[in-house]
Amino acid sequence: MLEQILCIDDDPITLMLCKKVISRSSFSHEIITAQNGEEALLHFNTLKYTNNKNKVNKKPELIFLDLNMPVMSGWEFLDHFISPDYKEFNSAKVIVLSSTIDPDDLAKAKKYPIIIDFLSKPITLAMLEYLKKKIDID
Repeated sequence: MLEQILCIDDDPITLMLCKKVISRSSFSHEIITAQNGEEALLHFNTLKYTNNKNKVNKKPELIFLDLNMPVMSGWEFLDHFISPDYKEFNSAKVIVLSSTIDPDDLAKAKKYPIIIDFLSKPITLAMLEYLKKKIDID
């Protein structure tokens, strides 16, 4: 089971569904959410610059990322996230969870080594079982 995952999506219903499905599946102890790429980067900046010795800052091990969002898209988030500014978080793997079926998006995703899969919304228990095997989660 993962300690923490991050779901980034602008749709509150999708975020709620992600939390419900993931909590039912013994996939992760903690699920945090962000409504766009900018909010997600703010979370990572908070982890990076908060030096609180009493609290251990957990880093998301896996990110479920929507591509089409206002404020900052999934692609823009990825471009920032793979930069040297966020290198201490790059052990996190990304699963694109999108409603897009655009072959260009699939091809573009292959250019980011941090993306380990591209799945269609909505998230399901079967998807999580598939991912548990793929990334070797007990």
